[in-house]
Amino acid sequence: MKIIKTNLRKIKRVARHERIRKNLVGTTERPRLAVSRSLNNMSAQIIDDITHKVIVGVSTLNKDLRKKLKSGGNVEAATALGEAIAALAQKKGIKKVSFDRGGYLYHGRIKAVAEAARKGGLEF
Repeated sequence: MKIIKTNLRKIKRVARHERIRKNLVGTTERPRLAVSRSLNNMSAQIIDDITHKVIVGVSTLNKDLRKKLKSGGNVEAATALGEAIAALAQKKGIKKVSFDRGGYLYHGRIKAVAEAARKGGLEF
């Protein structure tokens, strides 16, 4: 039986994510910044794994971000997402986070979210 290339790519990404998550835990003092991406959109959440709560979440589908963006699946949208998540985190009093890239390579849109979040005041 032949595995379709896209399924194999997803299987490899999920395996990388599980490997990363073995050592990466979001605490109350230092929550986890989890980034998720699809072809057309991206989302970022700040999660406290100890209490199992999402503290802050934002997506390129949010109305205020959607107005600014032409597309939700490019580097420009990723930069806007990083700035938005950093601003919301600052309002909640969060300064330090652990970055969870979700098994995606630290390149392109994932890197843009991370750099914009750092510029916005988050430390990781």
